[in-house]
Parts: sequence; C-alpha cells; structure tokens
Amino acid sequence: MNPIQDTTPGNVFVRIFRFYRDGFRSMTVGRYLWLMIIIKLFILFFVFKLFFFPDVLKRDYDNDIDRASAVRSALMNDNRNQ
Repeated sequence: MNPIQDTTPGNVFVRIFRFYRDGFRSMTVGRYLWLMIIIKLFILFFVFKLFFFPDVLKRDYDNDIDRASAVRSALMNDNRNQ
C-alpha cells in the first residue's frame, strides 16, 4: 500500500499512526538516529536532574507547609537587584 495514494476515509489518528509506523519500518539510518535522540533525552532529563538539580525544598524544609511558605515568600518578595 502506498501511503501517498491512500485516500480512504477513516479516523485521522489511525491514519497518522499508520503513516509513522510505515515510515519507521522503512528506515535504516533513521533508527540509529532515533536511538541516539532517545539516549540524549535520557541523559538530559534523568542524569542532569539527578546530579545538577537537587531538590532544595525537600532538603531544606521538613513538610509541605514549610515548602509552600518558602515558595510563596520567594514569589511575593522583590528579589531583583536594582
């Protein structure tokens, strides 16, 4: 079936899914590129968060009420250097 000539009516989400499924099946180099993209996203969102963005509120405050108070005071105070 040629996806360009497929003009049968149907659910648009099913057609979009079939379009991408058929496209990924015919890829050769693209599979390795998608694998590299997924690995890169994993590194960015998991490893960087783990090492470079610690949970400061959880570390500094014992309960949710104190955390909410700290966030509220930080938002309400004018912390700009003028």
